[in-house]
Amino acid sequence: MIPVKLTIEGLYSYQERQIIEFNNLTEAGLFGIFGKVGSGKSSILEAITFVLYGETERLNNRDKRAYNMMNLKSNRSYIEFDFYNYENKLFRATREFKRNSKNFEDVKSPTVVLYEFKNEIWIPLESSDIEKIIGLSYKNFKRTIIIPQGQFKEFIELGATERTKMMKEIFNLHRFDLKDKVSGLVKKNSSNLDQLQGKLSGFEEVSVQKIEELEVELKLAKEHSKIVLEEHLILSEAFEKLKRLKLDFDNLRHRKIEFETLKEQKINIDKKEKNLVIYERIFNSFYQLLKDQIKYSTELELKKYDVENQKKQFLLTENQLKEITKELEIIQPQFEKLHHLRQEETDFVLIAEILKFTKEIETLKERTQKGLFQVEEVKQNEIKINQSIEKKEQEIKDLKANKVDSQIIFEVGNWFNTAKNLQNSISNQQKKIEQVQLQINQLKEELTELNVDKDSFEKENIALKNQFLNRKKEIEEKRNQLEVQQKLAQYAHELHDGEACPLCGSAEHPHIIEVEDVSNNLVLLKDSYAEIEKEEADWQQKVNKVQQIFSRLQIFEDQLKQENNLIDNLNNQSINHLKLFIWTNFDSANYTHFQEIQQNSIRLEKEIEQKNEALKNDRIVLEKERQDLDKFSKALENFKLEEGEKSARINQNEANLKVLSFDDFKTFSEEDILFKAKELSKSNQKIEQTYQALNLNLNDLNPKLASQKTSITLIETQIKEILNELNQVNTQIKASLAEHHLDKIEDVNLILNQHLNISEEQKEINIFKVKYETAKQIINDLELKLDGLIFDKNAFEETEVKFKNSEILKNEASEKVALIKANIDRLTKEFEAKKELLEEQAALQKRADNLKTMKSLFDSAGFVQYVSSIYLRQLCENANVRFHRMTRNQLSLQINENNDFEIVDYLNEGRTRSVKTLSGGQAFQVSLSLALALAESVQANVKAEKNFFFIDEGFGTQDTEAVNIVFETLMNLQKENRIVGIISHVDELKDRIPVALSIVKDEEKGSLIEII
Repeated sequence: MIPVKLTIEGLYSYQERQIIEFNNLTEAGLFGIFGKVGSGKSSILEAITFVLYGETERLNNRDKRAYNMMNLKSNRSYIEFDFYNYENKLFRATREFKRNSKNFEDVKSPTVVLYEFKNEIWIPLESSDIEKIIGLSYKNFKRTIIIPQGQFKEFIELGATERTKMMKEIFNLHRFDLKDKVSGLVKKNSSNLDQLQGKLSGFEEVSVQKIEELEVELKLAKEHSKIVLEEHLILSEAFEKLKRLKLDFDNLRHRKIEFETLKEQKINIDKKEKNLVIYERIFNSFYQLLKDQIKYSTELELKKYDVENQKKQFLLTENQLKEITKELEIIQPQFEKLHHLRQEETDFVLIAEILKFTKEIETLKERTQKGLFQVEEVKQNEIKINQSIEKKEQEIKDLKANKVDSQIIFEVGNWFNTAKNLQNSISNQQKKIEQVQLQINQLKEELTELNVDKDSFEKENIALKNQFLNRKKEIEEKRNQLEVQQKLAQYAHELHDGEACPLCGSAEHPHIIEVEDVSNNLVLLKDSYAEIEKEEADWQQKVNKVQQIFSRLQIFEDQLKQENNLIDNLNNQSINHLKLFIWTNFDSANYTHFQEIQQNSIRLEKEIEQKNEALKNDRIVLEKERQDLDKFSKALENFKLEEGEKSARINQNEANLKVLSFDDFKTFSEEDILFKAKELSKSNQKIEQTYQALNLNLNDLNPKLASQKTSITLIETQIKEILNELNQVNTQIKASLAEHHLDKIEDVNLILNQHLNISEEQKEINIFKVKYETAKQIINDLELKLDGLIFDKNAFEETEVKFKNSEILKNEASEKVALIKANIDRLTKEFEAKKELLEEQAALQKRADNLKTMKSLFDSAGFVQYVSSIYLRQLCENANVRFHRMTRNQLSLQINENNDFEIVDYLNEGRTRSVKTLSGGQAFQVSLSLALALAESVQANVKAEKNFFFIDEGFGTQDTEAVNIVFETLMNLQKENRIVGIISHVDELKDRIPVALSIVKDEEKGSLIEII
């Protein structure tokens, strides 16, 4: 991660917005942040971790973090951080939280938004997961990028499990945890083997021998099938001849039967053909004539009906025309007076307006009088409100003078909180010391109960072990002697004259040794040996227990020493913290007095806020009163203008009267005049509308009457033409009746009512004729073909039976050949499949053996721990390059068999000791070396061109020479593309770092940042 820009506003001591452009700082490779204690140096790092992860070292959610982080003089805190991630992509993180305007201590939870810079614009991201962008969790970010105060030694003091977990995350060692993948492969391979075994169980009878037997059987079956097929062909040829003869005789018989039926049908067909000829002749002569006769008769009736209706409509229209002419003669005189009546209507409207304006002028005079009174009242209110505002402003000024500065309250509060935390830490540390001392006393009591002296126990243990060894050796020597005697006794007992001695080979035995029985002595020695071993085991059990107590005692004594050092450190911090109390108006020992001042400050702040709110309301009311005054003044002016306009309108209306006189209607009300005008308007409108409607109707009826008269004449002409057409059709019908020798038209209708389809009927007759002649010809052909031939039914049936039996034998032989072929093909394919399955089984079995070996490797994350230990050793090697130089080759760092860090001390013959034994300065040196090595590994892992590293402690623990070595190390980092920022109050470093930020705390503006 490379920082680009940081913006801070309203955070801790940063009251006003401060912006840090990191470009100039990061280009130098090494830069510093300097300032006095409490100036806000560490707040810069805390702002970066908080905007990214929402976490801080000093505060958590239970500490009312948002309230305590916000500057007490601010109502809004804002952090904005631009940075490049390991993929060299530019991102921005922002967090903002605001104070509740109604509750000073209520600060809303911060809202976070992440952006990515693409195509020259900032694009908001849907997810706020910063770990995916940076590639580090909050804890590992603190260990590798920004290391806050008090956290520098955390990595070397981590337990093995936590350190392995951290290494897995930073170096992506999860990829080496293949246990689940291997287990999945084992399961899948086992499943494949089981499935394969199931498949192979179906191929147990498949073999080369079985295929060869079937091939011999196939050869014999083919020879038999050939013989059966030849016999079947001979029978088939004879049977086919008899079958064709039988078919011809059967066909002749059936044809003769069918021909007799056709003869009977021919009589009806002949009658049908004759009737069709008559129907077709009558249809062609009369059908269209009769159709035209019906058509003209129907049209004639319709036209007659139509002419009657037209005549009735003509009479009705003629009567309407007479009535309208009569009404026009009545209304004509009234219409001629309409212009005078309309002028009278207009005069009534003008008179009504004169009455209306007169009344409105009186109302305006009354409103003007009231308006003058309200203007005077508003002016008095304005004076009173101005006096109230001046009073409240003076009260606020007095309250501010009595209020203590919020920044001082904030700083003193932080001092008391730190003091309280130190006292709590000292108290807790004292309890821990008492607990550790209690454990030490209990262990010493256990040693007393076991009658063990710590100083002499080791010598006593060695002496007893030697004693047990000597006693067991003595018993073993005695047992060996007795066993030799027992063996000699056995040989002596088994010697017989003439038999060779197993020891010397002699066949003569003049003096056989006599040895007493030693079996009982051997049993006693065995029991004694077992008793010594029991005593030794009991003693060893006691030794183990005592050594465990010694180990625990040593651990607790070491812990007691560390805890005492820690409490001394806390006491020193408490003393130093007390020296930082610089506020003369407060008592460092009287926290209650501070709380009272703090509460009083908050009360005064709220009171000032309330006064300001009341002052704001007064000013709003004042502005409203001024607006009302302006509004009333404008209204009075408008009243005067409106009164003048209405007087002018009255004079104008009186001048515009044409028919009526205003003096005649002075006593009338506006409503009465408007009513008269309205009634007169209705009457005038009615006269005009009636006259216009009668003229319109008259204009419509005249053309309509002429049109109706023309229609009647036209229809009468059409009736005459239709009668002529109808007479001509009747004449043609009479001529056709005479031509066909028919007496009346009913005879024609009787024939046509058959409704025959001439083409279909003729088609049916033609088809029958063809069928009849065809049947007759076929019979003649068959009689000619079968002339002189005889069909023997018994000979046919006998041949048919033989043919069917032969066909069955042929099919059986063919089926047998096909079945054997199919079995051979099936077995051949199954044999190939079995061969492939066996090869696959062998491969899977080999894979199963390999997977078993892999599973044993990856169980219990052993491989990940092994890889983690390699990475740790590499880190140690890289860290030692700098650590050797810093310690003048006196110390180095290594990993023991438990993957824990330990120190090799070359001033003490290269012996190892715990990293916890390092001094503060040495701990800083090894932590810095290890942190730089870790950062290098992270950089190599993510393939970043540059990397960033921030240090917030440690330089005050170094002597001058050590500071020079550390500073030289940091300067060399520029050549390694490493960017390092340090936070310190050591003045010596300020002069040696090329570029730095200076943090200055201003009492009014808060912390200010400038580049030096």
